Amino acid sequence: MSQGLKAAHMYTNNEILFPHHVIPALKKLRGPKWQTLIERIAKLPETHEESLAFMMMMIRLDGCMACETDSYRAMRGCAACALQTLRRYKGEDDELIIQFSAALEEVQKFAENHTPPGVVTDEKRML
Repeated sequence: MSQGLKAAHMYTNNEILFPHHVIPALKKLRGPKWQTLIERIAKLPETHEESLAFMMMMIRLDGCMACETDSYRAMRGCAACALQTLRRYKGEDDELIIQFSAALEEVQKFAENHTPPGVVTDEKRML
């Protein structure tokens, strides 16, 4: 395989922003409150306001906005980056829950002023 094909193949499964499908892999990294949150979010569709809030929180924690496709972090993948970030996180689970709640408020405020197609809100919650 030529270098160009290897590079193209390497990046085909590479996300740049934290993806929903990684959420279940984060369950056992923290305590019971975190595990409960992960169990709830993992069952929701990717467009649910809580899923969006969780992904936004992880994007901020992981530093996804500064990630480059050719960086070491990106080449390792989002799952490895998120696992490392949460293992290194020095705060308590309550602090992560607070960050999630703040992100959820932001998503809800945005949804109030914009009607993004496909975002599941409280009125449409699928619990």
